[in-house]
Amino acid sequence: MKSFLRNNRGVALILTILIISLIVALTLQFNTFTRADLHAAANLRDGIRLGYVAKSGFNYALAVLIEDASEGSIDSLHEAWADSEALSENSTALFDEGLFQVKVSDYSGRIQINRLVDQDGNYDDFQKNRLRLFLNSPEFGLDPEEVDNIVDAVKDWIDADDNSTRFGAENAYYQALEKPYSCKNAPIEFLEELLLVRGITKDLFYGSGGKPGISNYLSTHGDGKININTAGPLVLMALSDEIDEEMAADMAAYRKDKENDLSDPKWYTRVPGMSDVTIDNITTSSTYFEITSKGFKDAMAKRVTGMVKRKTGEPIQILSWKIE
Repeated sequence: MKSFLRNNRGVALILTILIISLIVALTLQFNTFTRADLHAAANLRDGIRLGYVAKSGFNYALAVLIEDASEGSIDSLHEAWADSEALSENSTALFDEGLFQVKVSDYSGRIQINRLVDQDGNYDDFQKNRLRLFLNSPEFGLDPEEVDNIVDAVKDWIDADDNSTRFGAENAYYQALEKPYSCKNAPIEFLEELLLVRGITKDLFYGSGGKPGISNYLSTHGDGKININTAGPLVLMALSDEIDEEMAADMAAYRKDKENDLSDPKWYTRVPGMSDVTIDNITTSSTYFEITSKGFKDAMAKRVTGMVKRKTGEPIQILSWKIE
């Protein structure tokens, strides 16, 4: 009988130890889950807060663009909207936690890709030559044949018909790919669509190995006129086959001087060596802008990007909107 009781006491001790171990394990696991949930909730809270911080930066940039329009129709890189540092520097005073960084990019100073095709689905020869000059820039490393093939392929992607233009590509080409898809046969809505066009690689689109990407100089919006006050050097060279790299650099230097009047699109004729150069389809005012606003808090970030249209006498419009 005593032996039986001793054996029972041993079993009871073992069971007690097992139960305590199980309780400890469950407690630790519960604690881990609780801490993870709290951490996730904090991240969600901070993410929502950063989203509003980024939206605040976006709306601030909108207000700056609206105010700028009320002050005149001339747009240049000397204006408040073009100074990203000034737009962002006071954001820390606006929030208890977090700040925003804002950048406004003028898309009216870019090559307007949809203008390559006219209303009848034919080449706009003026815009075709402008795009060819741009793609022939040494920075992109394309030979003349590659340039012509890409221009034809872009034209076929945009025009409504299914007839290949010279060395372009229509449905017959795209449907025969390993992962087939259809040729759009309509205007480009987002620049990233160009990655679907034959001949346009990721390296060419985004840039690589120190080479710039064409996406930094193109726009899907515009009336065909390029703002000569804000266009980058590679775009300036594409404005005329008479403009070389040195002339483009001189134009950029001339407009950088705040003392020079940039209200007349023909100001470039005052640049040394350019009095006889002719440039058509240019302007000194801008209609389309991209606003990028990033909200920051410690290691977390939230970005809002939107394309806006600002036209005299009309309310400013948000054409596209993306939160990342």
